[in-house]
Amino acid sequence: MPRIIDQADGRDWRGAAVPLAVLAVWWIVTTLGWVNTRLIVPPLGVLKTAASVLTQADFYRGVLASLVRDLSGFAIGAIAGIAVGALMGVSRWSNRVIGPTFHTLRQISLFAWLPLLSSWLDTGDRSKIVFIALSAFYPVVLGAFEGVRGVSRAQAEVARIYVFTRRQTLLRLILPAAAPQILTGLRLGLIYAWIATIGSEFLLANYGDGLGNIVFKGRANFNIELIIAGMLVIGLIGYAFNRLADLLEARSLRWRKA
Repeated sequence: MPRIIDQADGRDWRGAAVPLAVLAVWWIVTTLGWVNTRLIVPPLGVLKTAASVLTQADFYRGVLASLVRDLSGFAIGAIAGIAVGALMGVSRWSNRVIGPTFHTLRQISLFAWLPLLSSWLDTGDRSKIVFIALSAFYPVVLGAFEGVRGVSRAQAEVARIYVFTRRQTLLRLILPAAAPQILTGLRLGLIYAWIATIGSEFLLANYGDGLGNIVFKGRANFNIELIIAGMLVIGLIGYAFNRLADLLEARSLRWRKA
């Protein structure tokens, strides 16, 4: 039975099977004319459009603008989320006061906030960054809350035996013990932040830069090749974020295996 995993570098290439199969079917149906090629464009057309886009300075300005919005909103949402989640986890009183409001608000679809934010803050970067921060906030709060509440009584007893101050208890016991759940929340927050970045740029379309605006222009001009090329770039950047989160999580939790 042939080995799928390359023993030389340890890579598993099975994940490429579905994309390659889709690409093959896509090429066959467009080459043989089985579909309307104005709607389902040939892969070669997408490749040519992507190559053309990659030579334009506007594209790189758009990527940079999207990344700045994404990371700014994620940082705000993550910091606020860890603070609120830890507070709710440490203090039952805070959980009773904040919890009902938090759990009610998170049931509201995130995109339902866009009309309100655009009315308050216009359709520029401020409303987009706030929306991105809100998207990252909810999963980070839940991760921090579950992690802090998961600290065992035995661990808390150790802190009492060593007479930890509140600050020492938080920094030496609670946060390290809650680290896996907090990192899971941060990872989800990073994913949701990227989705919110593109969604806000598309739905709050203006004449600024951004990958969402590139896709919007493709739709406005009925340029299917540009739309698909933009979607591929968005997906690749999202995949890169996911891989980066995997590496950072593994590195951050390496001490637990020692």
